[in-house]
Amino acid sequence: METLRRVAIFADLSPTELQFLAERAVPRNYSPGEIIFGEGEPCTGLFVVESGHVRIFKSSPSGREQVLAVEGPGSSIAELPVFDGGNYPASTSAMDEARVYFISKQDFHSLCLVHPKVSLKVLKVVGARLRRLVGIIEELSFTTVRSRLISVLLRLAREAKTGPRDVQIELPSSNQELASHIGTVRELVSRNLSRLQAEGLIHMEGKTVTIPDLRRLQAELENND
Repeated sequence: METLRRVAIFADLSPTELQFLAERAVPRNYSPGEIIFGEGEPCTGLFVVESGHVRIFKSSPSGREQVLAVEGPGSSIAELPVFDGGNYPASTSAMDEARVYFISKQDFHSLCLVHPKVSLKVLKVVGARLRRLVGIIEELSFTTVRSRLISVLLRLAREAKTGPRDVQIELPSSNQELASHIGTVRELVSRNLSRLQAEGLIHMEGKTVTIPDLRRLQAELENND
């Protein structure tokens, strides 16, 4: 019940209603890289993340991936197909050791019938995700791989919460993973990282990146826009 209470769409439920869900939520454990559900599969219900992180992504026929979102504890996943009756529109896999709860479509519908506010909260969550997807489309359509890569580096630097100089960040475990986040291929990620290093904008040692001057890197992003 504590996990369900942290989920945005269940925040206002009474203890009785939370208990209704808790009694029906099925715990599932996933290893890093394990698929939780695949794109195009029939939707059987939604998922709530208790621990770990999961990635939501689309795949092309050639195997190229685009990460749409990374969700952590307290997040709900796959609300939309539960409502519209369609298949899962994207795939989801565990990024690390993840524990999630599965709530069947039938049980969720029963909850919404007696607690209509949940449906409105789902619309709010889905609306926020739609805005995020529009942002991804805009980035892929109107920015270069170099700009998207710099944006990721700056975001990681902000999350590090350090000063403007000699900021150290850790890249994803593989360039393929980074490529999936910015909508490109591994080779272009490697090439652009090498160029940024040659220009003195970053320094790399393995997956550890040092940004000597955040302001200079920010200015480079603005000049590329």
